[in-house]
Amino acid sequence: MIQTPYPKACTLPNELIPVLKDRGLSFANEEKAINYLTNIGYFRLSSYLRPLYNDPKSAHIFKVDATFEKAMSMYRFDRKLRILLFNEIEKIEVAIRSAMSNTVSSELGNIFWMTDQSNFSNQRFFDETLNIITSELGKTKEEFILHFKRTYSNTYPPAWMIAEILPLGVICKIYQNLKKESLKKKIARQFGLNVPVMSSWILVLGNLRNYCGHHSRIWNREIAITPSDPRNPIYKWIDITKTDNRRLYCRISIIKYFLCSISPENTFKAKLIDLFSKYPTIDKAAMGFPQDWESEPLWDIYPQKQNVKY
Repeated sequence: MIQTPYPKACTLPNELIPVLKDRGLSFANEEKAINYLTNIGYFRLSSYLRPLYNDPKSAHIFKVDATFEKAMSMYRFDRKLRILLFNEIEKIEVAIRSAMSNTVSSELGNIFWMTDQSNFSNQRFFDETLNIITSELGKTKEEFILHFKRTYSNTYPPAWMIAEILPLGVICKIYQNLKKESLKKKIARQFGLNVPVMSSWILVLGNLRNYCGHHSRIWNREIAITPSDPRNPIYKWIDITKTDNRRLYCRISIIKYFLCSISPENTFKAKLIDLFSKYPTIDKAAMGFPQDWESEPLWDIYPQKQNVKY
């Protein structure tokens, strides 16, 4: 593959307006548009302008009804959706950390199990996670870690302290590497899942959390990491024939599924409906939502458990 130097120069916000107008984009207020382009940046906003282009997108010709305000509406919706999902994922993340540290510490009778190689199957994976633990302990400013270091002689803190400072992706690797399958099953059952799906879904939510935390576009993104489909789930699941598991709806459904066990009376569905009502022009199909998503059994106010054996 022949590579060439990057050819584009920096274009200032006020210089972008005539370029976008020449391509067919309308502006209700150019002064406001310049302000948005200044404080948000064209590169970030260009992801929300792209759906307004005619095909082929590479021609950079806007549709007849394309407006800068429509792009800003998509941007605002995406931002509010990220905040909503990040808040719900936080509840799940906290619950997973707690389930991991409490279940394994209790079952093994060892509060330092997370840094004990004998509890893990793969030496290389253990070494990798131990290096991350050591690194995180070295740079953290969390008072509970600093207090532990000042007070106790142990090389590492107990598992529940370490779990609080590790990225969710590392928690997933630790879970997957546990030697005792019975421990993994016990943790997964707390969330109505089997082990393979639990592993897959932690990874998927960690990936989505990173998108949300780094302010990346999510609403119409096709995501490479695809979640495993649960077999015999304890709660009713979505109809996978109606959606694409590379799209956001599948991940939103995963969040809802976890919340069924963590917070059975959650208002996640109502929050989504409220957000959609404020942005009625948003294309939910671009997120993978089927037309009748609200009627899927997963989204019942009080989902009923099914009798499932793992």
